[in-house]
Amino acid sequence: MRANHPPTTKKDISVSRAIQTSLSPNTRRAYRAAWRRFVAYCDELGIDPLAATPDDVAKFLARMASAPRSPRATTKKGEPLALGTIKLLLAAINRRYRDEKRPSPADDPHVSSVLQGLGRLLPRQPRQVRALRAFDLHGMLTCCDDLAHQQPYRTRAFRDAAVLAMGFAGALRRSEICSLRFADVEFVQSGVLIHIRRSKTDQLGEGQTVAIPDGDLIQPVRRIRAWLEVSGIASGPLFQTLRRGGNIRGRRMHPSDIARIVKRYTEAVGLDPSKYSGHSLRAGFVTSAATHRARLDKIMEVTRHTSPRMVLRYIRQASVFEDHAGAAFL
Repeated sequence: MRANHPPTTKKDISVSRAIQTSLSPNTRRAYRAAWRRFVAYCDELGIDPLAATPDDVAKFLARMASAPRSPRATTKKGEPLALGTIKLLLAAINRRYRDEKRPSPADDPHVSSVLQGLGRLLPRQPRQVRALRAFDLHGMLTCCDDLAHQQPYRTRAFRDAAVLAMGFAGALRRSEICSLRFADVEFVQSGVLIHIRRSKTDQLGEGQTVAIPDGDLIQPVRRIRAWLEVSGIASGPLFQTLRRGGNIRGRRMHPSDIARIVKRYTEAVGLDPSKYSGHSLRAGFVTSAATHRARLDKIMEVTRHTSPRMVLRYIRQASVFEDHAGAAFL
């Protein structure tokens, strides 16, 4: 007698698909790029990348530790890869071998010893970008407004202003800015609700919502409305790449585009662009909120941090001289 199993439908999920989606889209993209590097290295030496030895992997890591960064890098061009990038390369190799159900040479103690040695040889100074304060951002937005009066740059200026204002006011990560779609923006009486489908702290994709009021200085709601009116976007990615002349391409922006926008306008207002990145928008919201005595729980409502540890780190940076222990006698 046939077992009474439910009929198979197109919605059935396979094991392989479940395994693939165990990683976030950003992590999968990073692993694919890292694996391509390893394959290129193996091809150069005539090695099968799926039959590499621990010594092959160790030599690959040593080579990468001496390799200059991509010319497209937004910071420290030409400098050796960071230790975090080396670890990502190793994780990608491990993951690929695991997916192929093969023992990974990256798990060998010899590889671990090489990685530990690279950790001592490579600079360990963590890169910490500066937070953009509200008055800095206001100056950057003023540059956008001035640029909007020049016809060839009009569309770009409106887009950049909306990216900067929304990224700051919503304390959004670069990937979150790029992943926003037209349907994720909901205008309400008090401002705008941004629906984030998936984020670093929401890997299962349950969704998060950020409320953004307009305000008098940054005016994020006014700027997103202006961008939608100028661009004519009514579906698809909210922030899109542009062709020459400012025509919409229909493709969403890349996180590196956000960093370039921040650097372009920080330089325009006289700041050192090497000290700022896309993360400066998110960090800037926390720092500015702390400076204006916002409550920790209300800050976390916007940033969606699951732990106050990182938020408190930003707050301490913002108030490092406030009530200083030596203020009364130094």
